[in-house]
Amino acid sequence: MNFLIALVSLLVSGLLGWSWVVALTIHYDRLARARALTVALATLDLAVLVAAFASGAGWATLILAVLAIVVGYVLRTRKLLAPDESRVVPELTRRKTNPGLGHTAVIYFTHGEPESYDPIGWINQFNEFDEQGIPFVPLVARPWFIRNLRASYMTVGTSHHRQIHHRMIEALRQRFLDNGDASTRFYLSFLDDDPRPDVAVIQALNEGASRIVVAEVFLTVSNHTAEGRHLIEMLQVEDYVPVTYTGPMWDSELLTQMFVERTNANLNGAAKGDTAVLLVGHGQPGAWDVEWPTETEHELAFRRGVLDALAADGYDPRKLGIAWMEFKEPKPAALIEHFVGLGAKRILYFSAAISADSLHSQYDVPELVEKARVPESIELVNLGAWNDEPLVISAIKEKIDAVA
Repeated sequence: MNFLIALVSLLVSGLLGWSWVVALTIHYDRLARARALTVALATLDLAVLVAAFASGAGWATLILAVLAIVVGYVLRTRKLLAPDESRVVPELTRRKTNPGLGHTAVIYFTHGEPESYDPIGWINQFNEFDEQGIPFVPLVARPWFIRNLRASYMTVGTSHHRQIHHRMIEALRQRFLDNGDASTRFYLSFLDDDPRPDVAVIQALNEGASRIVVAEVFLTVSNHTAEGRHLIEMLQVEDYVPVTYTGPMWDSELLTQMFVERTNANLNGAAKGDTAVLLVGHGQPGAWDVEWPTETEHELAFRRGVLDALAADGYDPRKLGIAWMEFKEPKPAALIEHFVGLGAKRILYFSAAISADSLHSQYDVPELVEKARVPESIELVNLGAWNDEPLVISAIKEKIDAVA
């Protein structure tokens, strides 16, 4: 009898651990069923344990149950985090001897974020850092990390990232047309959404491109830009056509000027001396700075350049600052409270390193800002990411023209 109870407990506990991870990470459309199953398994497991204690084998069964929950939790977590082997890459039908149709293909490459909850981007990030030996969120905590991602989507409803980049590439195409270039073709691609850059390059080659320019719509040189280049280089593109990369946007004076113009456009009658401006970056752990120092170096150089431009435009340098979402200091709330202490009456904040609005600019940064203890009379205005401002499009085009 005790053996049968222990066996049932092992089975139910293992399923409970498995179901727990599912409930933490499943799409919110199916969350209610997953939670109901987890609660049912937990209730059944508790009933089995009560029976075990009644039969005199309670403590041994409890220990086995805890171990089984852990095993089920870890096995499901490993399955969740397994690399995605289902991605289909189209066939490259172009012959290497085919010179193409004579036009240039611009592969517009940026970070990407699914419109609805999908953890694949972070799963890829976990796997990448594990391969490189860079410490990040421990394995057992990763389902909770993904749960928080899902909670962000549930709060904002949808990420605007993808639709804004569609607008940006259309604006870029129109800018080329306005300048008399009707031959260059444009292909949108994402690191953490579809299509990926290798798929876009294959499409461009199959459609007869004679030259490829990869427009890296990122702020910094980082593991993100490196992963994009890796995906493209795996295709051995240069066996077909020349390929060049624009480099990211951290040194763009046009992009810097966009921040000044948007700030001025959102003064809403306030004096520049009474207005504070906060540039919020993401931040990365110190261990990552060893592997990718340019991520932090470029971001700091760019944001300091923006602050210098704002100061030159008449803003009080004491009320201009840099904050971080995580891993580095200061956090937004601390700097906002400092600005208020200096007399700021209106505080404008940017998600300064993000090319288009995303969960960071729609949810994470505003949440951090709202932690500031400030009087109700102080205006806190979210100016978001770069988005499809004309100067942003000009900055991207300038990068493309520089390598043309």
